[in-house]
Amino acid sequence: MAKLYFQYSTMNAGKSTVLLQASHNYRERGMRTYLLTARFDNRAGEGRIASRIGISEPADTFDATSDLFAQISARLSQGPLACVFIDEAQFLSEAQVWQLARAVDDLKVPVMCYGLRVDFQGQLFPGSAALLALADEMREVRTICHCGKKATMVVRQDESGQVLREGAQVQIGGNESYVSLCRRHWREAMEDSLSGDSVADFASP
Repeated sequence: MAKLYFQYSTMNAGKSTVLLQASHNYRERGMRTYLLTARFDNRAGEGRIASRIGISEPADTFDATSDLFAQISARLSQGPLACVFIDEAQFLSEAQVWQLARAVDDLKVPVMCYGLRVDFQGQLFPGSAALLALADEMREVRTICHCGKKATMVVRQDESGQVLREGAQVQIGGNESYVSLCRRHWREAMEDSLSGDSVADFASP
């Protein structure tokens, strides 16, 4: 039975590696997959999913205007698909997550989404929130904080390594911009950046 899957993590946990390996496993057995990634994340080149360990694959892209049900339907018209893989799933809209759910239910194709759960301010991304609500199965892709505990949060930093507490939710970057931390060390980093204010004050509406 086809399902909608959500594999989530913080930055630099190896989500793209897991995605590419899973797709490779299907293809190695003669089954076709369909890869999609966010259009504006072109760090690896336009329409490409790349891992930090050096592997990559071409992919179709989506943006805020994309109808993913229509894209998957069009691809299925070319032949059967074993699975659809979505990278950078945090950038999906709620409507697009519903489109993916419809593709699973009506087109009977599994969809596996990979993305961040929360942003640098500890807030859910809209796409991730919708996936947490709608996915049939969810799995955490784990990475570790510098203290050795599981990292569940991420901080954004400037070119000098200063932790930032304000800014747009979406800012493309890698190790030079983001550091994954456990909740305790995220709180400490944010408190340091607040110069005496508390994270509770920062998080209040």
